[in-house]
This record gives sequence, structure tokens and C-alpha cells, in this order.
Amino acid sequence: MRVVWLTETFGDYRVPVFAELDKLLGGELRVVYSSARTHPRCVCKIESVLGSRAIGLVGERTLLRLGQAHSGFSNRAIDIAFPKGLFSTVAKCSPDVLIGQGFARLTVAALFSRLIHGTPLVVSYQRTHHTQRAAQWYRTAYRRLVLRLVDVMCCNGRLSQEYSQWLGMPSDRILTGVNVADTSGLVRLRSAITAEDRQAIRSRLNASGTVFLFVGRLVELKGVRHLLEGFIALHRGGAAPPATLVIVGDGPEHPLLTAMSEASGLGNVRFTGTVDHDNIAEYYAAADVFAIPTLEDNWSIVVPEAMSCGLPIMCSKYNGCWPELVRDGVNGFTFDPRNTQEVAARFSYFLHHNESIPLMGGASKQIVADHSPKRAARILLKACRMAASRRKKGSETSG
Repeated sequence: MRVVWLTETFGDYRVPVFAELDKLLGGELRVVYSSARTHPRCVCKIESVLGSRAIGLVGERTLLRLGQAHSGFSNRAIDIAFPKGLFSTVAKCSPDVLIGQGFARLTVAALFSRLIHGTPLVVSYQRTHHTQRAAQWYRTAYRRLVLRLVDVMCCNGRLSQEYSQWLGMPSDRILTGVNVADTSGLVRLRSAITAEDRQAIRSRLNASGTVFLFVGRLVELKGVRHLLEGFIALHRGGAAPPATLVIVGDGPEHPLLTAMSEASGLGNVRFTGTVDHDNIAEYYAAADVFAIPTLEDNWSIVVPEAMSCGLPIMCSKYNGCWPELVRDGVNGFTFDPRNTQEVAARFSYFLHHNESIPLMGGASKQIVADHSPKRAARILLKACRMAASRRKKGSETSG
């Protein structure tokens, strides 16, 4: 079975899934993506796995672009653009099954092929009710309309499944569990870091006490300002056990965050700037607890990354991954990042219950072990077979 996966862009974590799915398909996976929107590092990785079957489209035709395209929040902009050669490339691949990433951009070619040629279609979908709370009526109407052409949907987890069902997708044609981190790769890198290495990294960061880590873009959507406010409030109430907040990443909120840190007078907040994904394991190794205060995310891939490295998780309730990955009191806690006292209380728990950190970190590793690239590939293969079977039955019925 020849499968063509259309994805506008992809991160490092997706490459192991491509590799595992290609193995299951006997080398019959093609991945079509936009070269302009994909990091060169990721392009090199997928080409090392698929060779010429990794097809990067060059150039783009923009039909419409309005709004705040880089705000981070969903539905703040309209950006209709297609890579050149998209439709002809899909036709040349002669797919038995197509996988579309969401409903926009490249998936339009998959919808066209499904409509004209009857090619079975699987859509990998991430949206949740929360991330789509401000979706315009025409976006929702479009999704409900094109769902009629989708044979099977692969959702991240429960929250994206619930939203997909609300849009009109039958529950028996929805599979979950396809968005995973490169856990095996990170575990391998983390295991190579010794206790002495860990201490050296902490010394380099000038980090002492319990080390809390954030990894991500410094934009409003990620809620880092709220995390910092909670950290400051924790110390405002009086003497607190030694702690350091390490913020890995960069973005437009960097000046605001550094100003807040300096104004607090704490001296225990560290900003590292951007760190290449291939070097991120050492920061997970240096930390004790991982914190993600996002105000809106379908599924933060940094959460399973941190879990695979044995870290407890402080996770925003606005993060679509929490039902599957974060169990309150077991491997961490959920919280509302907009509630400063609640954020401070989550920090405080780990400072006053240091003995729970290794126990919760061990629970994180056990939970995330069920979310591997191999498992995601098996689910995707099942979805492709379901889609092909459904179209075959439909053809036999119409014949």
C-alpha cells in the first residue's frame, strides 16, 4: 500500500514516526512538505530516512493573507497559500491512501484527490474545543463540509476527539494517539549525561536548589509571563527554599520577561535563549521539574519530551495533552496559569516535597512509555487500512 502524507511542515519529533510507518509499509511512504516552511535540520533528517521519497515543494502561491499571522493564537489570521506543484506532485505519487495534516494548505490536494479520484483519505487532527473557542463561523462550516470526504481521523487524544465528534465525525472512525515525541532518542541522549555532567550543566547555568524548566517560544500564547508571576509571588510571601527557574527559548516577550525578572530582584531566573533541538536533552537533565504554562496548545510536544527524561510535570489546563499525560498527584499537577496563587502553590509543592520529585519523575517515564513513535505508526497504519477498506466497500456498493 502506497501512502502519501501531506504536511505543510514538521518538527524533529515527527521524523521517527515517519520512519516507523515507512517500515510497516515496506518502504512505500512518501512525505510531501513545504521546503520554505520546514527547518533545514528536519529536512536533512527526513531525507536520511526516506531519501527521494521525501518531497520538498519549493515556492508558494499566496491567494490571501490577512490578520496577525504570527500572534501564535488560533484563528487570528487568514493565510491561504499553496506550494507550487502541489497537485501535480500528488498525482505523480499515485497514492493508494492519502494522509492530510489538518484541513488547510496541503490537505486541499488530498481533498481534491478524494473527491475526483476517490482516493481514501485519513486526516491527522489536533484541534480542541479550547483552541477553537474563537473560530469564525466560516472556519467551522468549512471543516464540517470537508469532513464528508474524510474516511478516518487520527486525533492526538481525548480533547481533539471530542472536538472532532462535535464537528460531525463518527466516533467509530476516529483513532487517537498519533502525536508523540522522539522519546527513545531523548532517552538515549539523556542516559549519556552522567551525574557529574548534570552538575556541570547546572553550574554553567548558575542554577541551585530545585530547578524548574520551561522550553518554548517566548510569545504571549505560551503564558511564560504568568509562570514568572507565580514564581515571583512564591518568594514574595517570605523565605522559600532555594529554587531556580530556567527559561529556554526566545521570542518577542523576551524583553518584557527579563524586565519582570530584574524588577523582582530575585536573581534566580535564567534565560538561555534559543537552544537547538539536538542539544535540548542537557537542559532536561539539569532540571528537576518541567513547567508548561501555555494559554492555548493542541498538544505540547515538550511535555512527553520532559516526561521521557524523568521529570514531573506542571501543566496548564489549557494544554490539550493533559488528559493522557498528566495525572494529578501521580506525575505532576495541572493548573490555571492565569491564577497566580495557584501557580505559586504548584511551585511551592515541589519545593516543600522534594522527596516526591523522583517518584513523580519515574511515573512520568512509565506513562509516556505508552506514547512511542512505534505505537503512533501502528495506529496510522490501522487508519490507512480502515480508510482503504471503507472506500473499497463503498465502490462495491455503488457498483
